[in-house]
Parts: sequence; structure tokens; C-alpha cells
Amino acid sequence: MLVGEKFYQTVWMEGTSVFMIQQNLLPFEFKIHECPTYWDTCMAITDMIVRGAGALGAAAGYAMAQAFLLSSNKTKALTIREARQDIEHTRPTAKNLFYAVEKVYQAGLISPENAMIEAQKIALEDAQNSKKIGEYGAELFGKSVN
Repeated sequence: MLVGEKFYQTVWMEGTSVFMIQQNLLPFEFKIHECPTYWDTCMAITDMIVRGAGALGAAAGYAMAQAFLLSSNKTKALTIREARQDIEHTRPTAKNLFYAVEKVYQAGLISPENAMIEAQKIALEDAQNSKKIGEYGAELFGKSVN
């Protein structure tokens, strides 16, 4: 999404924080919402700050990655299982969410870094798919797409 001179993804991660366009304020206000923990990301999903199947999947994938990245070695297994359940309960019928959680969970069992890489892949794939939908739609309506 182009806002002024800057391009924004719907959902992205920097360090261990997830950032998202606060979609429940659009089109009247543009604001970025920060989620420092997986629980904060869960609340953003539940509160519909992030919307749309692909964006939900991306946010859920990042939440799962946050759980791997932020959990301590002492309680890691328990924390990860609890986090997975918490994330899945945010939107129990969202197929993209469950797909992302499973993919990132499996990657995270190898390493937290793999969880992050997988979450980024899911978010990038969603962005690419959304762009293609826009391009195909533009062809139908004869308008240019950025």
C-alpha cells in the first residue's frame, strides 16, 4: 500500500515485533499497530486490526515465529504449545491462519530462525498473490496498477 511516498506491507516483522496497518481505521485514518509479543499479535487478530484471509495467515505465521523467538529454553516446549493454541483460537475458522501456524510451527521445531524465515515466506507469498489479483482485476477494468 502506497501512503504518501512510502510503501507499506499489510503485515511485517522487524526484530521480534510484528507491525500491521490498522485496517479497522481505514479509509479514514492510517495508523501502524505494533505487536511486541505473540500475545499482542493474537489480540490484533481477535480485535480485527488485521483483516483478510492472507493477512490473517501472515499475522498468525509471524505470531508463531514470535513465540519461538521469544520463549526461554527452560519452558520452551510448553510455551510453544500454548502459543500455538492461543493463535489458533483467535479465528477458529480461518484456514489461512491454521495453514500458516502449522508451517511456521514445523519450521520452528528446527530452529527459531527457520520459523522466522517461513513466516516471511508466507507473508511475501500473500503480498505477491494480492498484487496478482490486482493486476488481473486491472486488466478487466482497464486501469493501471502500482
